[in-house]
Amino acid sequence: MRKGVSIIIPTYNERENIGRLIPAIFSALSKASIKGEVIVVDDNSPDGTARIVSGLSKKFNVKLIVREKKAGLSSAVLEGIKNSSGEIIGVMDADFSHPPGKIPEFAKSLEHADIAIGSRFIGGGGIRGWSSLKMSRSAIASLLARGLTSVSDPMSGFFFFRREIISGASLRPKGYKIGLEIMVKGKHARVAEVPYVFHDRMRGKSKFNAKEAINYLVHITRLYVHKGKLVAWP
Repeated sequence: MRKGVSIIIPTYNERENIGRLIPAIFSALSKASIKGEVIVVDDNSPDGTARIVSGLSKKFNVKLIVREKKAGLSSAVLEGIKNSSGEIIGVMDADFSHPPGKIPEFAKSLEHADIAIGSRFIGGGGIRGWSSLKMSRSAIASLLARGLTSVSDPMSGFFFFRREIISGASLRPKGYKIGLEIMVKGKHARVAEVPYVFHDRMRGKSKFNAKEAINYLVHITRLYVHKGKLVAWP
């Protein structure tokens, strides 16, 4: 039987963050007496991210997967899932926008839920460091997803779920919103929302660009077709 929590972290040029994040994750797990592993899926970062992770794997329960080329966040998460061993799977960013101290709360919520979504838009949640442009962009993306899920923060990239909910699911996300894909296609009945305060990255560069915006539009269209709310084009 699988036990524990597997936390998947996709990385590309996160040398400035990953060396601090991994110890912080294991500190949070240890304080809550949770058995866990971290799986870093790195897209061959030229800044030496993999080298730092490899060094940390000698002290912590960390698996490192290095892919030959940059293939995107969603596929990195799927690669991490294939190589994970926990009954609970978590996904978070490498840049400290997702606070590691919240991990025990996610694990606790899954005692009575199938998937736990980190929310910036319920009591106790929030966003720090975003410009009005980023806020508007996120609001529009969330609005587009309203026909797919009732959660308050469908754009969240900070989420945990029970492994069995994706058993047999055909996951083929386009872009970076793998959490939305799992919410739509996963076999779950109970969804919990965990409040957290999102802090914009202090180190490194954002990976969002125009290509990712287009990928999101393609992805969300596919999900509406999957739900039977749109007819697929030829």
